Amino acid sequence: HLTGGVLLAATEARLDWLRGVVAKGRYLGIELEEISPNEAAELMPLLDPKQFVGAVRNKEDGHLDPSGVTHAYAKAARKLGAEVERFTKVEDIVRRPDGLWRVITNKGEVVAEHVVNAGGLWAREVGRMVGLELPVLAMEHMYLITEDMPEVAAWNAKTGTEIIHAVDFDGELYLRQERGGMLMGTYEKANKPWSEYQTPWNFGHELLEPDIDRIAPSLEVGFRHFPAFQNTGIKQIINGPFTFAPDGNPLVGPVRGLPGFWVACGVMAGFSQGGGVGLALSNWMIEGDPGADIWAMDVARYGDWATMAYTNTKVRENYSRRFSIRFPNEELPAGRPLKTTPVYDLLSAKGAQWGVAYGLEVPLWYAPEGVKDEFSWRRSSDFTQVAKEVATVRDGVGLSEISSFAKYKVTGERAAAWLDRMLACKLPKPGRMTLAPMLKQDGRLIGDFTLANLGEDGWFLAGSGIAEQYHMRWFEKHLPDDGSVRIEALGAKLTGLSIAGPKARDVLAKATRSDVSNAAFSFMAIGRMDIGMAPCLVGRVSYTGDLGYEIWVAPEYQRAAYQALMAAGEEFGIGLFGS
Repeated sequence: HLTGGVLLAATEARLDWLRGVVAKGRYLGIELEEISPNEAAELMPLLDPKQFVGAVRNKEDGHLDPSGVTHAYAKAARKLGAEVERFTKVEDIVRRPDGLWRVITNKGEVVAEHVVNAGGLWAREVGRMVGLELPVLAMEHMYLITEDMPEVAAWNAKTGTEIIHAVDFDGELYLRQERGGMLMGTYEKANKPWSEYQTPWNFGHELLEPDIDRIAPSLEVGFRHFPAFQNTGIKQIINGPFTFAPDGNPLVGPVRGLPGFWVACGVMAGFSQGGGVGLALSNWMIEGDPGADIWAMDVARYGDWATMAYTNTKVRENYSRRFSIRFPNEELPAGRPLKTTPVYDLLSAKGAQWGVAYGLEVPLWYAPEGVKDEFSWRRSSDFTQVAKEVATVRDGVGLSEISSFAKYKVTGERAAAWLDRMLACKLPKPGRMTLAPMLKQDGRLIGDFTLANLGEDGWFLAGSGIAEQYHMRWFEKHLPDDGSVRIEALGAKLTGLSIAGPKARDVLAKATRSDVSNAAFSFMAIGRMDIGMAPCLVGRVSYTGDLGYEIWVAPEYQRAAYQALMAAGEEFGIGLFGS
């Protein structure tokens, strides 16, 4: 049913967001058009144009019969040689010594090279069969179906077409025609998880008990924005569960440490996302690459910090904000702070405004007393303060907390040869560092690291913190089988600080007894030295591009190192800057 649709804006901020959607559509080849509220009302006769400030039209919007399409997919798969076994319960999944998987069902056993967990509501249970706890939670979701509406019948008779879809973001509603009436659904603020810890195996997609009081505030907005609903009855309220990951995106891809085991779950918008998920997985299995940048869906974006309680908190936040605007640089508060470094309280006292990277709190910028970030599509209140931080580093010296970088230790008799094959760079000599891109077989960049040769202590790598699981999955896939190379993600075992700016050497020289002159400690040098009383690993490099140093220190010494640097930097006007 290609009815077309309208996306509605009741505020100027939402209209700005919709203009961004139009721009993205232009890039992706999707025809979208900004229209006025009156033009929207001509296309969707149930809405009150006085409630809106603008709209966007999508001529390709529509809906389908989910049961019919599912059976059509199955029929097409059978034609291509697939076997579809209905009413077959998977009871266990066991990896054989040869790397293949035994899928044990109530009808027998299947041996497979690849197993995809597309368990939907049961994704957690399937994951637990292989020792995997997936960050997935089901939420109750309600929509109502009205009695037949004369306005719908009149439009159908007049145009010979269905009423087009509508999404009312500010009302947190979506609407489409359902037979002679309308369907209205909402993502209510007072949301409710379903079966938080495990999904019953005997659940057969039965409907749940509706609770109209939970969705009443959204319905009040809907009846105001679409007045015809005030004069019709409700025929049925549907309540059923569907699954989400903490950020609302699917969980897709190979699972680290389980070769041949894949996930395709948390796909809350099955028909709009399912085709892309299937294509990415098939490309990945056959070609070794999903065929596009799907990082936002990659299961590797979560680590063991995404516990059941964290997932519950973040999924509820995401569900309640399904139609809310997230402005540039806006950080969402649920489930935070979770992971912090030893200087978290010291930086908070200095006005740190926190973001999060791979579960870890990261200082983004520092707000003076009385300054609060106000988010918008224009310059937010942090702009002036960030400019001051930039000037501090450019003209003097600044300190930043950099524990959010991923840190790795590589050792073993063949470590050098392995790194030489994995990284597109010349290996540095002992006591030296280099920039180290990592490429796939086709030459595409998949990682950008700083590589340090620590001599007898092995090798040290620093890279993108959010990609730690992604990179460890790649590293482990390419490790030799004989144990001659070992790699460890150091995570919270190592914290970091960075000082940068033309006075950075002056600060470091005052904080340590080591010789940090340019002759003794030149650009891209690395070595161990004490900063104050704290033993540290210091490299002469900075991500700001200024004279600077990255300082790696065990967490029990980070406060001491921070305090020593701030004390040494006082006479040089040291300031804090964010990431």
